[in-house]
Amino acid sequence: MKATVNVYLKEGVLDPQGKAIHHALDSLGFDALVGDVRVGKQIVLQLKSSDQASAKVEVEKMCESLLANTVIEDYTIEF
Repeated sequence: MKATVNVYLKEGVLDPQGKAIHHALDSLGFDALVGDVRVGKQIVLQLKSSDQASAKVEVEKMCESLLANTVIEDYTIEF
């Protein structure tokens, strides 16, 4: 089973990389299309478990302890 974890900065946390990308997109002529840019990371896990319910609990533990800094980041998990 595969789990995809998307980690991104919480609203209100400054995202300088997102601002730089937004500025670059504006200078390339996409200013009318793009309102804001937030940069995150995606982690793809190949899991040995086939039970999605127990895997979700374990992946949440991974996120809370290592994969995401929950003080400034949120995350989503997809199976």
